[in-house]
Order: sequence, then structure tokens, then C-alpha cells
Amino acid sequence: GEDAVSLDEKMLGIALQANSYVFVDFFAGWCSHCRDLAPTWETLAEVMAEVAENRVEKKLENSGQEHDYSDEEYQAAVEVELPVLIGKIDCVDHHDLCMKRQIQAYPTLKFFVDGEVIGDYRGHRTVVEMAHFIEQMEKEHKGKDADTDVSTTEAKDVAADRTLQSPEHEEYARELSAGRHKITHSWQDSEHPGCQLSGFLLVDRAPGNFHIQAQSKNHDLAAHMTNVSHIINHLSFGKPMSKYFIKEGLKNTPEGFFESTRPFNGNAYVTRNEHEAHHHYLKVITTEFDAEQMNKKTYDKDTKKFLAAVPTRAYQILQSSQLSLYKNDIVPEAKFTYDLSPIAVSYEKSYRAWYDYFTSVMAIVGGTFTVVGMLESGIHSVSSKKRR
Repeated sequence: GEDAVSLDEKMLGIALQANSYVFVDFFAGWCSHCRDLAPTWETLAEVMAEVAENRVEKKLENSGQEHDYSDEEYQAAVEVELPVLIGKIDCVDHHDLCMKRQIQAYPTLKFFVDGEVIGDYRGHRTVVEMAHFIEQMEKEHKGKDADTDVSTTEAKDVAADRTLQSPEHEEYARELSAGRHKITHSWQDSEHPGCQLSGFLLVDRAPGNFHIQAQSKNHDLAAHMTNVSHIINHLSFGKPMSKYFIKEGLKNTPEGFFESTRPFNGNAYVTRNEHEAHHHYLKVITTEFDAEQMNKKTYDKDTKKFLAAVPTRAYQILQSSQLSLYKNDIVPEAKFTYDLSPIAVSYEKSYRAWYDYFTSVMAIVGGTFTVVGMLESGIHSVSSKKRR
């Protein structure tokens, strides 16, 4: 049978009243993304059902009672222990309900707490990551008491256990975890044998991405044994800067400008678990500035005029990184997604000529003389009236 419950408007209302936590997939049958999500959503519902069954069995074991429930009674007990109700609503059949819930794209995954929408799920559509999202939602809802009673933590563990494929795989995971957890934001070359990549990429002035993935023309890689931990020694856009240019050419830029053009440098991104990799997102900002003692005026023999110096161009980067999870049969990859900012930044250093300073001084002197003259005239007028 199906563990994900099909809902309509009436059943949704009942579900929200009977359950503290409800996770609903608003889908359309014609949507290809919805069809791709369907088996994963059903698996998530199976995970919640398994958690409920484990809790029923544990309560029976603790009470010392023997299992004498009928199938209907046992199913009712499981439903009571269900940590999260996983539901689904077909927006083709229930168009008005979906319009009422302001569903504008498919699939839309909404999480309800005590009958109210807390938020939409926008992460990766894997069972493990959705189970982690559910756990975080419960922790935020319970606040200070979350550490003592989080019923959905077991769901995350059950979902993670489903990625283990064999005893050999499980043993490998234990050995791998034992070695990796020794790393604390550091990089040990002996623990990460691999490749060193260097070079240049020519990219269009348009959003895009590039990724690093282990591949072989003659072999199929085991996804669970592929680790794409990496350290970025240098990553920047634009022409390389020489040491002399870095020292002398950036005097007209604000403090920290050079570091903002290469924020990844020296960062280590270590994956401690299987089926995961870091994805990086870059917002590239075009920046122009006058390089100190670099861009001098050049003389054009044809026009017999000096041409203005061309501003130097560099690219600042706003970066963010997150850990992404993969399906068991997909080889992880380190992915870099970049986007060009529509706003450009320009730094310009201006100087005041000596005569501007002289003019300002004379204006101050003249103003002072005028004020003194006015005061003197006023005092003289008052003194003349008193004499009369």
C-alpha cells in the first residue's frame, strides 16, 4: 500500500487537527519533477511508518506485554506514534484547494506545525535531507525542550541506515568515519590522497557552472567510495595579479579589496560522510579602479593626443558553500555555480588642486573680514547714539 496519505480539503483539515506535524506534497500528475519526487516521497512516508512501528515495539518491550493486537489495532497504535504525517494533494483534482493554499509551482512541499504553515521545503529532494529538515523544524518548534524530546531524530537515523547496502559497505563506512572525524577544519595530505588541479577556464559573461568529478573511461566508480573533499589554494576571476601590482597597484582600493577577489583561497572543504559533496555559489561583481602608477596616459601618434588611462578591472566574489547529499547511485562532485552581478563597482581617487585650497583660505579670510567690519560698524553706531 501507499504510506503517503492522499488528502483532499476535508481530510487535510482533519489531518492538521489530529497531528502536530504534517508534511504535504502539492503536486500535479503532468509535472515531470513531481513524478521524479514520487518514489522519494513514498520512501519518506515509509521511514516515518518504520519509526512509529519501532516506537510501538519499544513500548511493548518496556511494558513486558506480549503482542496480542489485531492488525487493525496494531495499525491504529502505529498511527498514534507517527512522528510526522506525510501527505500528498493532487492539484489537478483539487485545484481550488491548491489555489487557496497559494500553490504556484509543482511540486511544492509545505510543512505544517499545529495546523499552521511554518515554511516550504526548498532543499535537495532526498530522504535523508528531508528527514533532517523535519528534525530541524521540530527543534525550532520545541525550543529549549528540543534536546530532550525530539521524536523525528530517529527518522533521520532510519533514513541514513537505508543508504547502507551491504555488511562490507557498513564496515567501510565505520572505518571511513573513524578516520574522518579526527579532522577539525584542517587538511592532512596523508588522509586525502588525490589529484592536484591547476589551470585556467574561459567562461562566457553569463551565469554558469563548472564541477570537479572523479571519472574513468574504463571503469565505473562506486559512488559510496568516492570522496571529493578538496582544498582551494586559489580561485579568482580575471587576469592574474603580479606581486608588484598587488603591492603598488591597489593603493586606490579600500582595505580588504584584494582578499575579496579570492575569498576561497586556503579554504578546506572536507566531507565526513558518504554520498555528499560541497557545492559553492559565487556572485561575481565587476570592479573598476585606477591602478596606482600602472595605467599612465599614452600618446596616440595618429590623433597627436594623449589618451586617457584605462581603468583596471578586477572581480570581487561573494561566496557561500553548502553540503549537498546525493542518491546512492550518483557519484558526488564538487560544483561551482557562478552568477554575474548586474551592478558594477567603481573606485576613483580624486585630488584637490593647490589653487582650490588657496581659494578656500581666501574665502575664509574674506568672510572673517566682513564679519569683523559688520561688528565694528554696529558698535560705532551704538556709541554715537549714546554720545548724543
